[in-house]
Amino acid sequence: MKKILQERIIGWIKRRKYWLSCCILLFSGYILLVPGELFDDPASTVILDKNGLLLGARVAADGQWRFPTGTHVAEKVKITTLAFEDRFFYYHPGFNPVSLFRAAKLNLKYGRIVSGGSTLTMQTIRLSRKDKPRSVWEKAVEIVLATRLELKYSKDEILSLYVSHAPYGGNVVGIETASWRYFGTGSDNLSWAEAATLAVLPNSPALVHPGKNRGILLLKRNQLLERMAELGWMDSTTLRLSLLETMPDKPLPMPRSAPHLLDRFCRGYAGRISTTTLDATLQIQVNDLVERHHKKLQYNEIHNAAAIVIEVETGSVRAYVGNCGYPGERTHGNEVDVISSPRSTGSLLKPLLYAAMLDDGKLLPASLVPDIPLNLNGFAPLNFDGQFEGAVSANRALSRSLNVPAVLMLRAYGVERFHNLIRTLGMRTVNRTADHYGLALILGGAEGSLEEMTNIYAALSRVLKHYGATGQYYRSDYRPPDYIAGVEHITGPGGTEPFGFNASSVWYAYNAMEEVNRPEEEAGWKQYSSSRKIAWKTGTSFGYRDGWAIGTSPDYVVGVWVGNADGEGRPGLTGIAAAAPLLFDIFGLLPASGWFSPPADELKVAVVCKTSGYLAGPNCPEPDTVQIPLNGLKSPPCPFHRLVHLNAAMDLRVSSDCYPVDSMVHIPWFVLPPIQEWYFKKRHSDYLSLPPYKIGCEPFSRKSMDLVYPREEIKVYIPVELSGNRGRVIFEAVHNNPDAVIYWHLDDQFIAATRNIHQVELLPSPGKHVLTLVDDAGEELIRKFQAVEP
Repeated sequence: MKKILQERIIGWIKRRKYWLSCCILLFSGYILLVPGELFDDPASTVILDKNGLLLGARVAADGQWRFPTGTHVAEKVKITTLAFEDRFFYYHPGFNPVSLFRAAKLNLKYGRIVSGGSTLTMQTIRLSRKDKPRSVWEKAVEIVLATRLELKYSKDEILSLYVSHAPYGGNVVGIETASWRYFGTGSDNLSWAEAATLAVLPNSPALVHPGKNRGILLLKRNQLLERMAELGWMDSTTLRLSLLETMPDKPLPMPRSAPHLLDRFCRGYAGRISTTTLDATLQIQVNDLVERHHKKLQYNEIHNAAAIVIEVETGSVRAYVGNCGYPGERTHGNEVDVISSPRSTGSLLKPLLYAAMLDDGKLLPASLVPDIPLNLNGFAPLNFDGQFEGAVSANRALSRSLNVPAVLMLRAYGVERFHNLIRTLGMRTVNRTADHYGLALILGGAEGSLEEMTNIYAALSRVLKHYGATGQYYRSDYRPPDYIAGVEHITGPGGTEPFGFNASSVWYAYNAMEEVNRPEEEAGWKQYSSSRKIAWKTGTSFGYRDGWAIGTSPDYVVGVWVGNADGEGRPGLTGIAAAAPLLFDIFGLLPASGWFSPPADELKVAVVCKTSGYLAGPNCPEPDTVQIPLNGLKSPPCPFHRLVHLNAAMDLRVSSDCYPVDSMVHIPWFVLPPIQEWYFKKRHSDYLSLPPYKIGCEPFSRKSMDLVYPREEIKVYIPVELSGNRGRVIFEAVHNNPDAVIYWHLDDQFIAATRNIHQVELLPSPGKHVLTLVDDAGEELIRKFQAVEP
């Protein structure tokens, strides 16, 4: 019996093999229908803030405003769309026979197509097929494809595909795009009336959209609202209130809260929705502040400004204002994203050098450093005010941003070492050799971007903050800033060895930066208990082309740049005058915070010389017990105090060769080198120069005078006057005896004698020369130099 049944089945198959083959082919084709991606249209580039608020968008490559397809459909959008298009969407298999029958009946009655009877699934298929002409055959194809689509995707996914690609009038495609274009908000925030307005638009987008035919649109919206009330999907009170809402006007412009950041995302994340780290509220507030300050600055023909805010702990960028105005306007170079553009750094690197020298143990926070005229092979740096102090404490030199001490500190530290250090910290814009930059590196001879410089200070703040909390160092503290939300950084195991600066060095650098004089608006800030501490640094590039201000608290780092994108300098374009006021206004927007915890494990108690700031030596008359960085214990003892032997009246220096030892008075004396002393005592009236030697007690070797210019063996450039003739060079010397007379000789030929002000004008011929100075006590100073014509 079983064999007979098998033979009958086989026979039946053989007789119908062609029919069965066709069925198999049709079924296979049905299974393979519907590609993996229904839509391949280009999408807009969209950026959101950390909470999902729209910051900006760029139109798609085909000129349409089309946000990338999302998976979430707002509840009101879902209900109003289903009420208008397909009430039975969640119950049919992709087509609705009842709707198709009703549509066919109406079309026959009127003799034309007045209803399509399409479900949302069928409409999604039609959108993917680019709205092919309506016909019975096309309708059949849509039905088949719709059923296949139902097998591949869930109902919610199909609904999302529909609302993401439906036309909403003009060049507006997709519900999220339409929500922002017509109502200035995301679809989750739409009212019932707004959602109903958008629900009716895809039905006839070319005929009805906000801005035209508003009466028809209003009628269709109200009919939908009333239908929802009839279906029990809306109560009567909500209906009445919704009917009172006005219609939207013409499409609104997209938000442009962070246009320059949007440009960056268009290059790296084109056609995608990106959730950034920005805070939309803070971004808008910083935008307003930048524009407000820009209106003041433009009276001085300063047309550009930029600001960035980085959260210290996370490294996330919370505000990003790349320039004034909007890139599309292209006025005064405001399309330039200054945050990522290399600009001369001015004095921004000085705190890094200060911290590096503390790390090295070459310096203590208050150690005296020289502040004297320099001319190093034609490089003659000046302080901003053109004055010199002779000697100044290192922390004061930093807080006052003195140029000459910074140059001398860099020479002591090493240009090559510092060049490697700042590149390690993240300054990729420093892309030439150390020799190319030379000592000018510390004064803005190299370029850095606002992003790089602000992020370096954010890294230092993280180091200080984490070490204060854990007593450990983490490599991840040095990392680029984050722009994409949700990025997690693995801290990893900590260690006792720093990967960059010691926390104690950063601590003292920040303390010096916290003492910087604030702008006039912030004068007297310490008198207010609510005032926050901020470590900050300004910078001004050569020619007044760039004004910088970067400040940090334990929670945030703010970076500000002002200037002209084309590099034009302007008088008064300085960091303190042009950039600092904006910096403090931005800090006023941020939550107040305390101050960094001192890195106790790296601070050691030491006895220092109160006058010089160095470790106290045996001749220090006024020792002081203070905390210093651990590496500071390796620093040298005070070089400025020495034991001086005086006569009984203490008005003359003597020696055992000319004066009884038992009658001598031995006193520790603060002695600066002659050139430092010359400038130092002008500002410090309490400075006591060494008494003169008693006649007959003069030593064979002493140094009472020094040359200001030329210094060491350098090339002296002979200036060329407007007439074309060679100009004269001013040579200058100093003497610790104000009444001394100096006799000048050039190549063994007497030139002049000077008293009080020791300056002479010389016209040396090109070539090598020997300058000899002899004072009235017979002390001699010889300096070799080479005169060079430009």
